[in-house]
Amino acid sequence: MSEENKGGWFGRLKAGLQRSSEKISTGITDLFTKRKLDAEALQDLEELLIQGDLGVATATRLADSLKKTRFDQEVTAEEIRTALADEIASILEPVARPLVIDPARKPHVILVCGVNGSGKTTTIGKMARQFRDQGRSVLLAAGDTFRAAAVEQLQIWGQRADCRVITRDPGADAAGLAFDAFKEAQAENTDILMIDTAGRLQNRKDLMEELSKVVRVVRKIDATAPHTVLLVMDATIGQNAHSQVETFRNMVEVSGLVMTKLDGSAKGGVVVALAEKFGLPVHAVGVGEAIDDLRPFEAKAFARSLMGLEA
Repeated sequence: MSEENKGGWFGRLKAGLQRSSEKISTGITDLFTKRKLDAEALQDLEELLIQGDLGVATATRLADSLKKTRFDQEVTAEEIRTALADEIASILEPVARPLVIDPARKPHVILVCGVNGSGKTTTIGKMARQFRDQGRSVLLAAGDTFRAAAVEQLQIWGQRADCRVITRDPGADAAGLAFDAFKEAQAENTDILMIDTAGRLQNRKDLMEELSKVVRVVRKIDATAPHTVLLVMDATIGQNAHSQVETFRNMVEVSGLVMTKLDGSAKGGVVVALAEKFGLPVHAVGVGEAIDDLRPFEAKAFARSLMGLEA
């Protein structure tokens, strides 16, 4: 990525995380105006970080880290934010892993799951377009067969990304569609197959059975498929993201996360809490509607943006 593009992306990421960073950095400025980092200040800071959706475990870790290095010292808000950004970056570094496509697999199968409204279909479209821009061939499978709107949305994205979309009649068997799409992708020597899935959590049993069946049928063709299982989550849900990860991990072997709608949320801190708790790779984050607003996750850029600091 060129420096100009990188600067542009950091600017968009920072703007996207503004609501989250304002909540935390304003609180830190209020806390640390001519104040020592004593026990009371640390407790106040911990509470502020929990309110910023970083979670209890992460907030405790961050406060303990500051206690070791700066306890009972005069500190500025800027020093606190910088120290926190460094520590947050170290939490995020192990999970900031781009999605790697295996060229030996034809196709590399990506199963995409997430609740309705999480930005799942849009994420598939954006990723498909990015893969196409890299010169890869992509086939999309509209596996959310119960929602006509989801199928139509994927078809629109398919046109934008210049990708064929496999569809079936409303209510058709999603696993059968996935099986047929996999066979077609193989026959055409396609690089990547992306399978959209339903996201109805109201009746988890039905959804679990459907997702399990999709996995079973693709494994009849290739025992190692799906090669990537992406869980797409909307950052505005904050701490509810934890239960979503738990729910989907119980259904399928989630291999990585994509966080969307960070620009509409003051709850961006939840990304740090998820990294601390689950350690799942965060492949990409979204801060807007444009195709370029979904980018690989960068730990340092995210941490500094979250604390309202410059790159």
